[in-house]
Amino acid sequence: MVSLFEMEVMLDEIAKEFPQELYKELNGGIILLPETKRSPKANKNDLYILGEYNSGGNMGRYIIIYYGSFSQVYGHLSKEMLKKELIHTLKHEFTHHLESLAGERDLEIQDDQDMADYLNSRDK
Repeated sequence: MVSLFEMEVMLDEIAKEFPQELYKELNGGIILLPETKRSPKANKNDLYILGEYNSGGNMGRYIIIYYGSFSQVYGHLSKEMLKKELIHTLKHEFTHHLESLAGERDLEIQDDQDMADYLNSRDK
């Protein structure tokens, strides 16, 4: 697994490749935290949160990426493959941001459905 610093550099490089228009009203930017975050709904701590979008509150709109979660889930991957997963996660969180600005919730609804499917499959 790459170090926290290496992932920060990678994330900065990826973020610079995204169109500037995506950053509209993302006043808190993209934050890389060292923590590992597990879903409270996880079965046997098997479900990690890789990123989150926050659409309001005192700190405004921002995206969080969890280094520790990436390490747990993708620590075995090459740097190139890890970068692809980081891009995928960042695109997902930007989609939440854009939908929030547009008053849409399609991805949030899909995330809820994916969680329901996960919970249903673990109960079988």
